[in-house]
Amino acid sequence: MKSSLPIRRAVLNKRTYDLPGDGREGVLRLDLNENTAGCSHGVPKALARLSTKHIAMYPEYRQTSAKIARYFAIRPEELLLANGADDALRVFFDACVDPRSGVLFCEPTFPMYRFYAENFDARITALRYTRQMDFPLDDFLRALRRKPRVAIIANPNNPTGTLLDERALKQIVNAAKETALVIDEAYADFSGITVVPWIRRYTNLFAVRTFSKAAGLASLRLGCVIGNAKSIALLRGVMPPYAVNLAALVATEAAIKDRDTLRRYVRNIKKVRAEFANALETIGIQVFPSAGNFLLANFGPAGPALFQRLERRGILLRARTHDIGAGFVRITIGTRDEMNRLLREIEGSR
Repeated sequence: MKSSLPIRRAVLNKRTYDLPGDGREGVLRLDLNENTAGCSHGVPKALARLSTKHIAMYPEYRQTSAKIARYFAIRPEELLLANGADDALRVFFDACVDPRSGVLFCEPTFPMYRFYAENFDARITALRYTRQMDFPLDDFLRALRRKPRVAIIANPNNPTGTLLDERALKQIVNAAKETALVIDEAYADFSGITVVPWIRRYTNLFAVRTFSKAAGLASLRLGCVIGNAKSIALLRGVMPPYAVNLAALVATEAAIKDRDTLRRYVRNIKKVRAEFANALETIGIQVFPSAGNFLLANFGPAGPALFQRLERRGILLRARTHDIGAGFVRITIGTRDEMNRLLREIEGSR
């Protein structure tokens, strides 16, 4: 018996977000901006204390929300927990985006912005970072005059590493009068710049944070939206009642309690990032400034073949051939030993 599935046209016409497949165990994963050093040792200890009854019950959020709010120096009513930063981003599309309403962002960037915009059949304005990977500030300010429903900026940006300073951010905030302005701060632990202190002044300004990067909890999926309390109350209305699982809550409490591990990891990443960037430049590789736990580099025409050789040698990088150009690659900054191994492989292949 034949049947037809009534899929929306926007879904049929959208691009796909291709994730790496399974079978990645035992290789050096420098392609997904993960914390390769691992999470705090307090996390598995906290998870081990979960009882069978805890796991059998639906989770409660008040206690963890209060602790995370203190971590960000905000009030609990200014915080919305979500199943990773991806889910936190989707909240704005569920709440604000009708078919053919405007969504603004700059590319190359985190592909989930386009993923959701296409899925919701939005009218997309996608500006471009310059060849030097600078943010197109003037163009973005002009685009805000058309009052898009949602505008998203990754700061620092993935994959370029570009960081907007507070002066540029204030220009954007002041121009976004009738737009939900979302600052994706997935890598803010490494940059030190955040709009979180501004949320009480601007009801349409939001920060999206994640515990997948510096905290090393990528597999457990916990992200959050931080914003003005009245605005968060409105966004809460589009969230399902149990979007976040208990293991993620318990792990996050343990991770933010161990601030020494978080600070040490961030400090080490900054040092290793600078060392690795300098080593690449010494051998003639173009490297772009980065405020995240990764670098964007241009290996030129020989790059694609090199990346394939590295993969065969058990080292995964994130080639950016399709969205930037052949030879461009995003490299996660791992431990010093991991980056030294990668550097030896690169030098041995030249």
